[in-house]
Amino acid sequence: QVPLVESGGGSVQPGGSLRLSCAASGYTSSSDSMAWFRQAPGKSREGVAAIDHDGSLHYARSVKGRFVISKDDATNTLHLQMNNLKPEDTGRYYCAADSLIRFGYYVDNGKQPDYNSLHGWGQGTLVTVSS
Repeated sequence: QVPLVESGGGSVQPGGSLRLSCAASGYTSSSDSMAWFRQAPGKSREGVAAIDHDGSLHYARSVKGRFVISKDDATNTLHLQMNNLKPEDTGRYYCAADSLIRFGYYVDNGKQPDYNSLHGWGQGTLVTVSS
């Protein structure tokens, strides 16, 4: 796997905002599908948002209307703008990239890919939403 580097996590109060970034400098293909996953303490990992090869955007129902995923193709950097954060958004957020997988399928259907087979994967950045 090519290591991806997430940043931007932190602690915020409910209603606050954070912007996560994922640097994929060692990942040469800017047209691949990319996504954000998260894992809350004691819970399974889940897909949050994805940009597929065709540019389509996908969001988990729990974040739709609050989170915005975007990608800067010039720098191959993935972003996740998170607004109106809630305590249930707390968790470690991971960035993923792959040339074959359509992450939108997993985000839309609440399924999980084989994380070990993904071309790019990060160590995650921690987000804590608490008053």
